[in-house]
Amino acid sequence: MKLAYLLPLLLLATNAIAQQKSDTTKAAVEKEDFRDDWADLRHYEGENKTLPAPSPADKRVVFLGSSIFEFWKTRMPQYFAEHKNYIDRGISGQISPQLLIRFQQDVIALKPKAVIILAGSNDIAGTTGHVTNERIMDNIRSMVELAKLHHIKPILCAYLPVSEYPRRKGMQAADKIISLNKQIKAYAAENKLTLLDYFTPLADSRNGQKAELTIDGVHPNIEGYKIMAKVTDEAIAKTLNRK
Repeated sequence: MKLAYLLPLLLLATNAIAQQKSDTTKAAVEKEDFRDDWADLRHYEGENKTLPAPSPADKRVVFLGSSIFEFWKTRMPQYFAEHKNYIDRGISGQISPQLLIRFQQDVIALKPKAVIILAGSNDIAGTTGHVTNERIMDNIRSMVELAKLHHIKPILCAYLPVSEYPRRKGMQAADKIISLNKQIKAYAAENKLTLLDYFTPLADSRNGQKAELTIDGVHPNIEGYKIMAKVTDEAIAKTLNRK
């Protein structure tokens, strides 16, 4: 008789344990859905919270861009170690509208004296076909206007030379980069902004990156970053000294 009562209880307990294990496994498998964070604001959110506010004497400069800037920290970490006031906010693969969305959190909120805006290459290398230079320039203009509104000096970049994107063979990347750079240069001149020329010192005779300065024709190696560091420091000094 006792066994007859115990068996149902054992079955209930077994089912409860099995269900608990199933729920635990399901929770472990399920990941938080970040599709609404298209610009990847979470990437630097935590790091920004730990960054101390700059003192009045600090000359903080934010580097806003994609993989060129993000990889700089790992391939030449001593550069940012030696320049504590340089804040790298590059995220690999990002296009100009994502940089624009991040501008409030990753630039304005950090209260820099200047911001370096490196934008356009991933837009050009995209596969959707909806990108135009005018749309890229609209995003750059918006970032410049936001910077000025918050008394941040914008530094615009002539993009690094690219002869061919490894994932986009035959798209005549060099011509597209040169065309965009001309528009960026003209806008910078019209608005009396510093132009940081990454193109000229890295370009070879085909308007791609010099083989000895790149790992893949798109991203610089450490020697390429050394050249970028020199022209960057010069552009920052010029900008911060300008009244």
